[in-house]
Amino acid sequence: MTLRLRVGRKGYIILPKALREAVGIEEGDEVEVEVRDAIIIKPARKRVNVEELRRRLAAHAEKLRRLKGRREPAPGEAAEASLEEEFLD
Repeated sequence: MTLRLRVGRKGYIILPKALREAVGIEEGDEVEVEVRDAIIIKPARKRVNVEELRRRLAAHAEKLRRLKGRREPAPGEAAEASLEEEFLD
């Protein structure tokens, strides 16, 4: 599974809510970063349910697909897609 994220001005990467929930990452949790021929980020001391991760990411992607192509979503529609903003500072 591959997920493409954008790196912000200060090097921040926002992990989508569906991904954080699927792997059990909550605010204040620590993650492990492993550098090989790629960068691997995983929750410290937690097990990841890969099937649950796939299910949640597929549901999140479907919500985003339904929004694509519209200029402005209906009231409340974008909120269900869990869109997040980058840190400004």
